[in-house]
Amino acid sequence: MMADKSKVLRLLKTARGQMDGIIRMVEEDRYCIDIFQQVMATGAILDRVNRDILEAHLRHCVRDAASTAEREQKIEEFVQTLDRILK
Repeated sequence: MMADKSKVLRLLKTARGQMDGIIRMVEEDRYCIDIFQQVMATGAILDRVNRDILEAHLRHCVRDAASTAEREQKIEEFVQTLDRILK
């Protein structure tokens, strides 16, 4: 993985901590909107992780592909990933 590993791990651990908090909130029958807001915040962190990983993929893996065929394959993977995001 070419993304900043320490940053990705920090964000994922933050999201994990938020998930633990959300689970407690559900177990404690907390207010729905409060739970919703925490779920959205956690989703935003995961979106940021995905963005960082995809950006690193594009900047390193695609750009540095050894051959034109490999580069085309990586571009196709990236396009398929975008299709999944935009559905």
